[in-house]
Amino acid sequence: MPLRVTDEPTTDRSLAALLAQAADEGRPLVGAWSSLGSPVAAEILAGSGLDVVLVDGEHGPYDLTTVLAQLQATAAYPVATLVRAPSGDPVGLKRLLDLGATNVLVPMVGSAAEAEATVRAVRYPPAGVRGVGSALARSSRWNRVPGYLDGADDGITLVVQLETRAAIQDAAAIAGTDGVDAVLVGPADLAASLGHLGQQDHPEVVDAVLHALDACRSVGTPAGVNAFDPAMADRYLDAGAAYVVVGADVTLIARGSEQLAARVASRTTAQPKDGGTR
Repeated sequence: MPLRVTDEPTTDRSLAALLAQAADEGRPLVGAWSSLGSPVAAEILAGSGLDVVLVDGEHGPYDLTTVLAQLQATAAYPVATLVRAPSGDPVGLKRLLDLGATNVLVPMVGSAAEAEATVRAVRYPPAGVRGVGSALARSSRWNRVPGYLDGADDGITLVVQLETRAAIQDAAAIAGTDGVDAVLVGPADLAASLGHLGQQDHPEVVDAVLHALDACRSVGTPAGVNAFDPAMADRYLDAGAAYVVVGADVTLIARGSEQLAARVASRTTAQPKDGGTR
């Protein structure tokens, strides 16, 4: 008996719809990066209460197979899985979309023109340039989703990342580009672009992030920000961020294991009970 499926292009949760729902409820969304390349780690994040799991195909040890495994691992959970592509290359984006990624994040978008090109990369002709291979792809469940091609464009949430001085200066135009559903500000690369490498809390960097949030809000596009420091996350939420990315699987393991090791290591300073030497 054939598998029965819904009329939706995929079962993945739409980030655009989740952002709209959260705005109606007056609350922000919270997300974390899945950077290990592990579907088990992604599934742990997906079941934690987070709203968004961000699969990092830019800096993480990923290929198409590992991205696919994480999409499958998170699909059973009420989260939006946002896949960051390595770049805005149309071929790379096509392959992620065919895997079934419905929420995609494109890094280093520096102008409205680049935003427009990115929109075209995730849409089928005539609105875009995405190659058609849905019969071979998970995105259409191998042609088991009725009318997939007609509704595919509407099922994609496109998030672009602002990470340079030029991007911040053009933030309103980028965010206002038709087809851009949300924005994510990346303070790490932004700090480097502004001449403050490694200083995400530098006043000029913070001011640039706040400017970007205001610019995006002025055109009605939800904007989020990477903010692993709780104090910075609170500041950006107070400034109107629609969502914050507050951590990553790798940092949770790194900092947690360091704390465990340090707690036990601190006990080695005690002298032997007999007071002697060994």
